[in-house]
Amino acid sequence: MVQVIGAPFDLCGLRLGSRLGPDALRLAGLVPALEALEISVLDRGNCRSDLSGKITEPEVRCDGLRNFDRLVDCADDLRRMVGECLDESAVPVVLGGDHSLAMAGISAALERMPEDLAVLWIDAHADVNTPGTSQTGNVHGMPLAALWGLPSGTSGLAHEQWEQLLHSIGRNALSPNRTCWYGLRDLDPAEQKRVRASAVTMHEIDRVGVEQSISRLIQWVEASGAKGLWVSFDVDVLDPILAPGTGTAVRGGLTYREGHLLAELLHEQLQASEVKMVGLDVVETNPLFDRNNETAKVAVEWIASLFGKTILG
Repeated sequence: MVQVIGAPFDLCGLRLGSRLGPDALRLAGLVPALEALEISVLDRGNCRSDLSGKITEPEVRCDGLRNFDRLVDCADDLRRMVGECLDESAVPVVLGGDHSLAMAGISAALERMPEDLAVLWIDAHADVNTPGTSQTGNVHGMPLAALWGLPSGTSGLAHEQWEQLLHSIGRNALSPNRTCWYGLRDLDPAEQKRVRASAVTMHEIDRVGVEQSISRLIQWVEASGAKGLWVSFDVDVLDPILAPGTGTAVRGGLTYREGHLLAELLHEQLQASEVKMVGLDVVETNPLFDRNNETAKVAVEWIASLFGKTILG
């Protein structure tokens, strides 16, 4: 059983518009693509997201974090929905929205398997800034730092909000030693110091290819002792020529075939492993910057490959 949950929230990112991502992915045929693989799919609709009011631009950074109260409200409801899904032994597929909300689903999984969860962060960015190291105040660049329970590195309102955020996520912090990245190519200086040896950058993918690099990551996950893997996929890991509809595009990403080979090999190796995928985020699809919903279509095809679609059936 797969349960689809929309998270139409985009107030903690660089650009508005990814709130439209969940419906763009649905309209691109996500549910039929999964059902064609003989997977039982339930679309649970969207979590609560308060986007009312005259917001045409992300809040200007003051002393605190942008749109913090609205983020916490949305994240709390998403955490509840993902938790219910996991309690029903289903695999949640969370459609974003900006990447800040990944902390909600992952924290729900950590509540249920605090000692056994690893996270694969497929993204052009590491997302381990804290309020003290962020240059923008955008929480979509901080979710892993929050999940790790890192200190804020600052004072005042931003520090108080960060402490509130850590409390709302829960007591079960994600271990940095159970965090791995794939496709990195744009890191801030503070993030470079926090990224571990478990990171696969585009440089390594260029040198050794997708097959060898994903094999190394799966071996690393198995060696960590984790029994469950949460996959968090930001569409900006793909090259913007292929997927222009995203919030923070960076040239030099995965090609179409590299992306699909990644998904296919990840499926194959998890099928042969004792580590099982327990949840999936697909975030930062932004139709306002897209061409004919191409980015959503590519994302749906990628999800299908991750769940076992192959050329020969």
